[in-house]
Amino acid sequence: MARTVYQTGYSPVGDLIVVAIGYVMIILMVFSYINKTRAFRIFLSTVAMVMLAAMTDVGFNMLTKAGRPEHLTLIFILRCAFHFFLFSIFQMFVIYIAEVTRLDRRRSLIFALLGALILLVVMAMDVADTLRGQSVIRTADGYAFQGRGVFFYGYLAYVTLIVVEMVLIRKRLFRRVMLGFYGTMAVSFVMLAISKMSNDSSFMVSTFLYPIIAMFYIMHSTPYDATLGAIDSRALQELVKHSYESGRDYMFMSLYMPAFDEEGKALPEAVRATTRRFTTDFFRSATLFMASAGHVMLVFPLNRNPDYEQRIQNILIAFQGEYHRFRFDYKIVIGNFIDEVSRKNEYVSFIRDIHRDMDMNSIRRIGPEDVKRFNSNEYVLHELEDIYNRQDLDDGRVLCYCQPVFNIKTGKYDTAEALMRLKLEKQGLVFPDQFIPLAEENGYIHVLTEIILNKACKAVHRLVEQGFDVARVSVNVSVQELRDDKFCDDITRIIRRNDLEGEKIAIELTESMTDDDFILMKNKISELRQKGIKFYLDDFGTGYSNMERIMELPFDIIKFDRSMVMACGVSERSHRIVVNLANMLAEMNYAVLFEGVEKEADEAMCVSMSASYLQGYKYSKPVPIERLQYFFERKAA
Repeated sequence: MARTVYQTGYSPVGDLIVVAIGYVMIILMVFSYINKTRAFRIFLSTVAMVMLAAMTDVGFNMLTKAGRPEHLTLIFILRCAFHFFLFSIFQMFVIYIAEVTRLDRRRSLIFALLGALILLVVMAMDVADTLRGQSVIRTADGYAFQGRGVFFYGYLAYVTLIVVEMVLIRKRLFRRVMLGFYGTMAVSFVMLAISKMSNDSSFMVSTFLYPIIAMFYIMHSTPYDATLGAIDSRALQELVKHSYESGRDYMFMSLYMPAFDEEGKALPEAVRATTRRFTTDFFRSATLFMASAGHVMLVFPLNRNPDYEQRIQNILIAFQGEYHRFRFDYKIVIGNFIDEVSRKNEYVSFIRDIHRDMDMNSIRRIGPEDVKRFNSNEYVLHELEDIYNRQDLDDGRVLCYCQPVFNIKTGKYDTAEALMRLKLEKQGLVFPDQFIPLAEENGYIHVLTEIILNKACKAVHRLVEQGFDVARVSVNVSVQELRDDKFCDDITRIIRRNDLEGEKIAIELTESMTDDDFILMKNKISELRQKGIKFYLDDFGTGYSNMERIMELPFDIIKFDRSMVMACGVSERSHRIVVNLANMLAEMNYAVLFEGVEKEADEAMCVSMSASYLQGYKYSKPVPIERLQYFFERKAA
C-alpha cells in the first residue's frame, strides 16, 4: 500500500546551515595541514556529496511548494538526485571505514560491492516510481510524494551494512575512536526520528553531517602549535607514507636545540617568531613539524622548489645571523627523503641517531653512511630490547671482557676492569661506543649491568676457587641506574647469588652533573660500601669533575683519564697540575689509578705521580674474562 513519504513541513534553514558548515570545513582544510591520502580524498568526496544533497533538497522543496505543473519534471529529477546524493554518502562511509581501518582488499571489495548494489536497487526503484507517475499527488500546499517507502528501506539497508562493517573491524579501531563514531551515529538516528515524528524534513541532511564532522575531527584534524606554526610529528608520518607511496620527492631541514628539549620547557617567543618567519619565507609549500620540545623539522616538496640548494644556502645564512643574536646551541641535519628510511617511516629516529655523531653547533648533510649506521643501530636496538625482555643473566649475546690492572705496590696483577661486548648474529662483535648510548637512551642499561656483573662474579668465583689471588674486579655502572630504588638490592643479590664477598667487586661511576643525581650517588655509594663493595670515580679530569663534590663522595679509587696522561706531555704547566692533583688525592688516602698507559715513558711518569694502579695497552688489551687467569697469580701454598 502506498504511503506519503514527504510532508510539506520544511524550512531551508537546516540545509543552508549544512552547506555553510561544508564550506567552513573546506576553508579549514585549505588553511590547515592535512595529508592528501586516499582516505582524505574519500572524506572530501563525502563532504561534497552532503553539500550537493543539501542544495538539491532546497531546490526540490522550493519547487514542490510552488506547485507549478511546468516544474514537475525538474521536481522529479531533483528528488532522484537528492536520494542519489544521500545514498552516495552512505556508500562513501562504507568505503572510508574500510580504508582507514586497513581492511583487507577482498573484504573491502565485498562491502563496496554490497553498498553499490543497495544504491543501484534503491535508485532503480525510485526512478521506476517516478516514471510510472504514481509517486506524486497535488495538495493545497503544493505537491506531496507517496510511494513504497524506498528511501526508508534503502536507509535501513545501508545502516545495517555499516553496522556489520563496524562490528567486523571493531578490533582494528581504538576503543575511543569507535565510541566516537557510534555516538555521532546515535545522534543522527535520534535527529532523523524526531524529524519523521514532527513531519518536518528540514534537518534530514544534517543527520548525515554529524558522522562527517566526527570523521574530520577524529581522523583528519592536525592541530597547529598556533604560536610556532608547527604540527605534530604524527602528521609527518602520514606525509612520509604518502610521499613513499606516490613517489613524490621531499627534502627536510631539521633543527635541534637541546636547551629546550626537556619536559616543561618551550622555545622563547623571540625564537618562535623567527621560526614562523623561516617557515614561510624561504621555501614554497613548506610544512613545519614538531618532533619534540626542542626539535623541529621543515619539510618541503622539491617540485615546488627546483632551486632548493640556493634556498638552503639562504636560510642557513639567515640562521647564522639569528644564532649570533640568540646564542642557543644547535644541530642542523639536511637531506632528501630516502626510500630506505621512508619505507620504515622513522625519520625522527633517523635524525636523532645522526645527532649522536654530531658536534654541537654543526650542520650535517646526510649520506649513505648515515643510513648504514642507522640500520646497524636499529638492529642493535632490537637485540637490546630482546635482551631486556628476556632478563636472562646468562644471555650469550652479552660477552664479558676485561682489562687487567697492574698493582704498583705488589708488582703484579690482582684487579681488573670488566668490559662489555655484544656478539650478535648479523653483526658480529659490537663495541660499547655503539650500544651503550642506545641502551641508556632506551632504558635497557641496567639489565646489561646485571648480566655483566653476574658473568664477572662467576669468573671471580671460579678464579678464587682455583686458588688465584684476586683483589677485585670492577664493573661500570651508569648514573641513571642509581635512580632505581632497587639498584642496591639488585647488585647485592647478584653478588650473593655467586657466593662472593662484596669486597671482590668494585663499581665504577662517572661524576653526575645534577644535584639530585649527586645526592642519589652519595646515598647509594654509602649503602653498598657497607657490604664491602669498593667504588671508583671513573674518567677523572674530563667533563664535570668538581673537587668539592668528589670530597663529599666516599670513593676508594680515583681513575685519571688517559687525556690527563697525554696532557702531561703537552706542557710543563699541564704536567704540574696533574702531578699536584694526584699527590693531593694520594695524601687524602685515595688510591690513584692512571688508565691509558701505553708506553714505558707513560709508566715512569705515572709512577712518579703517586700512582697506585696502572691500566692500559702497555699491559694488555681487553681480553675475554676467561683469560684473566694468565695474568693473575695463584696464592702461595
